[in-house]
Amino acid sequence: MLILFHRDCITEKDSEYLRFLLLTIGSPEQFCNAFELLNRNRITSQKKKIVKEACRRQLRPFRFLINKN
Repeated sequence: MLILFHRDCITEKDSEYLRFLLLTIGSPEQFCNAFELLNRNRITSQKKKIVKEACRRQLRPFRFLINKN
């Protein structure tokens, strides 16, 4: 998402609301609700495993994050 705005047109309250909105959308809970982890022959929806694998710089072999959409 890219948001461009002119500094004169947005208030401090608007910028705080925008920051809150973006942090809420990008939370680990929302990420885990949108993805599943495929580990070789198994698909898991366990939040702990999804977050742990997503935090890696590169996914390990035979592990894939699948978007539920």
